[in-house]
Amino acid sequence: MNCTPIFKQVRKASTTLNLLSDDQIQAVLYDIADLVDQNIELILTENKKDLDRMDTSDPKYDRLKLTEERILGITGDMRNVAALPSPLGKNLMESATEAGLNISKVSVPFGVIGIIYEARPNVTYDVFALCLKSGNACILKGGSDAIYSNTASVGLIKQVLAKHNIDENVLTLLPSGREETAQMLNANGYVDLIIPRGSQSLINMVRENATVPVIETGAGICHTYFDETGDTAKGTAIINNAKNRRVSVCNALDCLVLHESRLNDLPELLNLCPDFSTIVYADEQAYSALEGKYPTVLLKKATQESFGTEFLDHVMSVKTVASFSEAIDHIAEYSSKHSEAIVSENKKNTDYFTKMVDAAAVYVNTSTAFTDGAQFGLGAEIGISTQKLHARGPMALEELTSYKWIIESDGVIRNS
Repeated sequence: MNCTPIFKQVRKASTTLNLLSDDQIQAVLYDIADLVDQNIELILTENKKDLDRMDTSDPKYDRLKLTEERILGITGDMRNVAALPSPLGKNLMESATEAGLNISKVSVPFGVIGIIYEARPNVTYDVFALCLKSGNACILKGGSDAIYSNTASVGLIKQVLAKHNIDENVLTLLPSGREETAQMLNANGYVDLIIPRGSQSLINMVRENATVPVIETGAGICHTYFDETGDTAKGTAIINNAKNRRVSVCNALDCLVLHESRLNDLPELLNLCPDFSTIVYADEQAYSALEGKYPTVLLKKATQESFGTEFLDHVMSVKTVASFSEAIDHIAEYSSKHSEAIVSENKKNTDYFTKMVDAAAVYVNTSTAFTDGAQFGLGAEIGISTQKLHARGPMALEELTSYKWIIESDGVIRNS
């Protein structure tokens, strides 16, 4: 399929968003949230068609699954986004020159944003809400594993766009073929930015093949370091929450890094994990500390591959270290620069950790499960950026804008 005519339509439609007021945008998002709430059964029916085609043991199954509670959470986030201040038209800088120029730096939309994502039907709503609120049109390229869910969702959104006389091309769902993906990755002049959401292999594919600018998001290899002063009760709760709250998300804990002086506390730190049948790949010291105190069927000896892996399942590894610097070095070697945490009662250690660990989100005595746009008060997120150019961490409204310079004068010309 030749997608160029579609890209042209979206580009043209994106310019019409510049003339919408924030009140109009807010009304659209509220109406979409209401319509989705009224059609929960429809969405769940279509979602079940997708779920029936996926193995329940697939780590993506939980991401694909919608429930009434999750849908109400999605529409709640849409209403939160609607109520946030507009990120557009902000005067980021203003100055006057001796030559008589009045110069302003003003926030504006990117224009057209392309999103490539796997098995995450919630992304359809999150992306559209954030893009519309920030004045951007969006092209969605969902995976074939969520085609029924995404098609139903886009259909509901387009009903509301038509009701408000907004060009429906500001939201486009591409067919799920690979050829369409390749075309979007190279749609220079039509698409301003590509954001992939999914596995590391998806992100690598996009980065390696796109000629359109890309912001990398998603892959999370997350560590928690429990140091020699860590509080056991805090650590137990934090580790369990970070690992087992929802294993299929990118902020879930993958590796517990433990100071060797606390090996005797390791069984207690993991004592909630057997309830979730969490498999633990432990290094030699940790294995000895857990042997006979953690279910044998769930305890495995770690290999090199046990570290630097995003498990997306009830699986984690344990690395024992002899010093603070060794913990920092281990995290630096295996981190995806997403979310890292320390459990410690030593202020010097926590300060050093936050300065030395290179990640988008760094936590002190807190679960990494909070790396989420809604939890950060951003309404929702379009993804978690693990790079440093333009945006880092949860990307929401501010991160979906660029800026332009506006220069005014009373007929000033340049003489030299």
